[in-house]
Amino acid sequence: MELEYSSALTGAGFMLYEVKQIAKLKEAGFSDKDIRYKVLDENIFQYDKLSSVKRALPYILKRVDVLDGTLRKLLIEESFEVGKVINLYAIMKADRLFYEFMQEVVAEKLKKDNYYIDKMDVNFFFATKIEQNTTISNWSDSTIAKLKQVFKKILLEVGILESLKTGELNRLIVDSQVSEHLQSIGEKNYVKVMGE
Repeated sequence: MELEYSSALTGAGFMLYEVKQIAKLKEAGFSDKDIRYKVLDENIFQYDKLSSVKRALPYILKRVDVLDGTLRKLLIEESFEVGKVINLYAIMKADRLFYEFMQEVVAEKLKKDNYYIDKMDVNFFFATKIEQNTTISNWSDSTIAKLKQVFKKILLEVGILESLKTGELNRLIVDSQVSEHLQSIGEKNYVKVMGE
């Protein structure tokens, strides 16, 4: 089943720390209802404003749910760098538009050894999607602008984008445990899109 397009990333960016906390609770056997309670009533993320957590929580849960036991364990136990890659995979897996952005813009550039992304690349991607899809064409200009921002910020936080100013791209180093596991569960295309 193909995922619907969603603008949920406007309220939930990279959020690696939060994803890790939720993964730990899931591994400990907590239900989504219990996790919701812990996040909102016990404020385990230590946020000042709970409204932003409320908005992001369903999306973070969805992200953790796309990870199997092996990936959850690696996310919790391995280094920050490994966690970043697993979180990127989870974002792509849970968000169709971001996956297509990675596939059609970032991976294409890296394949051609073009280590530079500019405003035009991002604008062209969104303009094409707006033309092709009624769901996306119905989003407000501010939603589209926010998504462009969030997409670039995710690339920055995972280390694919060197800086927002220069638009310089790096190849992501995908840990062999993650790469091998993803390939073994039939997710080779995600490894490819991450620039391997």
